[in-house]
Amino acid sequence: MHPSTQRSTRITTLVRAGIAGAAVVALAACSTGGTPSGSEGAEGEAAAITDVSIIAPADPGGGWDQTARALSQTLTDSGLVGSAAVENIGGAGGTVGLASLATETDASTLMVMGSVMLGAVETNASETRIEDMTPIAKLTEEALVIVVPADSEYQSLQDLVDAIVAEGQGVAITGGSAGGIDHILAGLLLTEGGMDAADVPGTLNYVANSGGGEALTMLLGGTVKAGISGVGEFSESVLSGDLRALAVSSEEPVEMLPDVPTIQDEGIDVTVTNWRGVIAPGGISDAERTALVDLVTELHGQEAWTQALETNGWTDAFMTGEEFQTFLTEDITRTQETLRTIGLIE
Repeated sequence: MHPSTQRSTRITTLVRAGIAGAAVVALAACSTGGTPSGSEGAEGEAAAITDVSIIAPADPGGGWDQTARALSQTLTDSGLVGSAAVENIGGAGGTVGLASLATETDASTLMVMGSVMLGAVETNASETRIEDMTPIAKLTEEALVIVVPADSEYQSLQDLVDAIVAEGQGVAITGGSAGGIDHILAGLLLTEGGMDAADVPGTLNYVANSGGGEALTMLLGGTVKAGISGVGEFSESVLSGDLRALAVSSEEPVEMLPDVPTIQDEGIDVTVTNWRGVIAPGGISDAERTALVDLVTELHGQEAWTQALETNGWTDAFMTGEEFQTFLTEDITRTQETLRTIGLIE
């Protein structure tokens, strides 16, 4: 293995582990402070949550949108709230939605986010930071899948990697936002394949999009050679025969696509999962944060949510409180390090 690629080996560690530090304090601090008007009782107890608003920071069709709508349906069908309207605010890897959340005064607002947004904040040099928001819960993890059109000349993952190395910009790959987990995986396939990290930006032709529907259109229209996204976004097209899956990014094959090998099976030492969770506006009170955490914890216990996990091929990764704060802080740090390793940020 080339020395410059060693820091990106075992991407699971980069995504899931890191060094907890002072940023944990910053994340904890963001959950205290000012209180939206009328949302807290006279003695500091948050009023019961009867309705919530959910922001999906992407266009319809992708994993964030699917997660937001699964949340909404479970909350309302289970009678946990009266309404849970979903609003799509797409753009710039979720950072447009993040900026909108930063101005939100309703404490009963949740925004779906995850590992994709961590990278987008860095590559877009977003002025609004995730650290400024209030972390509520980690919900799911999902393997990524690398796909090609059914009639593609690439029969294996190594065929695709070899073509990118040989042809460079002539082999376009589509995925989610620039700097997101799909983009990071594309870069790691090259560095773990032996390419110097410094050569990745000039070699990799990555076409970012803001929704799974857009990526599918590009693939089926022949405007890109391959795609990377969550298994749930491409599995239907793989099973229908419109796309062919080359590999999944998890340690083991996934239930939705049991015959598809892992990236490690294909000889490249990379494992990564895409996690998703929810955050709330910064500056809400401790009581308001606790009320949201309690609500999402109740949701997690619903049979309808278990069914949503199974239907979408999501792995249950529920985590709240200080545990989620620490995880988030560590993942932000490690995402920054990974992006530097593969040359996507300085």
